[in-house]
Amino acid sequence: MTDIPAPAATRPAEPVDARVPLRRLVPLAVQHVLAMIAAPVSTVFLVAGTLRMPPGATASLLSAVLLLCGAGTLLQSLGVWRIGGRLPFVMLPGGAATALFLQIAQEHGAPTATGSVLLAAAALLLAVLPLYTRVVRLFPPLVMGVTVLLIGIAMIRVAARLVTGPDGTGEPRAVLLAALTVAATLAAYVLLRGVWRQTSVLIGMAAGTVVAVTTGLGSFAPAVGDGFALPAFLPFGPPRFDLVAALPLLVFSLTTLAEITGQTVLNSETAGRTPVPERDVPRVARADALVSLAGGLFGTSLMVTSAENIGIGRLTGVRSRFVTAGAGVLLVVVGLATPVSRALAGIPEAVVGGSSLVVYAVIAVMGVEMLRRADLSGPGTGNLTAALALTMGLLPLLSPQLYAGFPDWARTILGSGVVAGTLTAVLLTALLGRSGPGRAGPRSRLPSPRRQPRS
Repeated sequence: MTDIPAPAATRPAEPVDARVPLRRLVPLAVQHVLAMIAAPVSTVFLVAGTLRMPPGATASLLSAVLLLCGAGTLLQSLGVWRIGGRLPFVMLPGGAATALFLQIAQEHGAPTATGSVLLAAAALLLAVLPLYTRVVRLFPPLVMGVTVLLIGIAMIRVAARLVTGPDGTGEPRAVLLAALTVAATLAAYVLLRGVWRQTSVLIGMAAGTVVAVTTGLGSFAPAVGDGFALPAFLPFGPPRFDLVAALPLLVFSLTTLAEITGQTVLNSETAGRTPVPERDVPRVARADALVSLAGGLFGTSLMVTSAENIGIGRLTGVRSRFVTAGAGVLLVVVGLATPVSRALAGIPEAVVGGSSLVVYAVIAVMGVEMLRRADLSGPGTGNLTAALALTMGLLPLLSPQLYAGFPDWARTILGSGVVAGTLTAVLLTALLGRSGPGRAGPRSRLPSPRRQPRS
């Protein structure tokens, strides 16, 4: 006798769509918040320290970032129309995108950096239409590895300035405080397990702050204010739009399509849903782009979905998207509670610098891991492509005046190690992939979903 399928209303819900009782949902949601909270906190303090923002402005920016993280997490978890993947994603400020935002802000001013975020978010939104499959093939693991490695190296230099100050000459006590923060982060990562290990950066910042206050190596001065408040709109003033200056973020926004593809497929498989990239990837990318557009209006860089919290789902066995939706609600509440953000704004700058060194060193290592997955040892041209792309990317860092005599537009493109290295990798992969023995490049398959960590 032929089995008759059960009506849709009586079929058991997929794990990703399962409802979780409130008494279980709250602690599970708190776990997700603890696992991701270090990223927005450290990112905000890196921006505030680099741009010399006062404590009040730092607190407002932190509120904005937490609020956007929560709104983005809700959008990706629950979905609205064709926006949001309806998967257990959380949203974070992109570490690599923040690096490029700061580079543009230092070279062209914060209003131009804000305009660049808006342009990049709009470019991402447009790219997920008919161009998606064409764009994503331009960024195989080799190109992504070069890009992420150069971003990590560039940001280590920026983070070091938080310790040394803008003149590059560090006081011994600031260097010592940063070193102790790094040591505390390392100890937390080695000694702790589970969700607490995932918060090792935040624990390191807390330990560094305690050391600063108790030893006199630094001071803790929270911003003044209390209650609930909305973050500041356009904190850097009206945005300025400069396509050439925005090129680093424009290129990066397109590279994220490869990462979004991998993360969406991986998250679908982990959550017990059959992956449908052609349907889900554009939905995830649209949510990223829309939240990033909002982020640009509140002073942040591009916001990105993250699969960091997938490990919690595996650990607890709960893969419901309603748990991450609960985490989104908690992030919105924390973002509106100004006492929290104003207290965090008092963390000493050297502590933030030490934590940032760890975060961006990890990003650089992620780039190395991506390059390992590319075929660099065979008879193909991958090794030469990577070598020349890294050379073009490192030259502006090692010889800052190399392009001083070039026109402004050329200095902006060639003087950005990330842009110069990425464009070199894309062009050489396309050219050598068609004529070289390895034939790697645009004809290669889409990136493996299990091999694309978020930057």
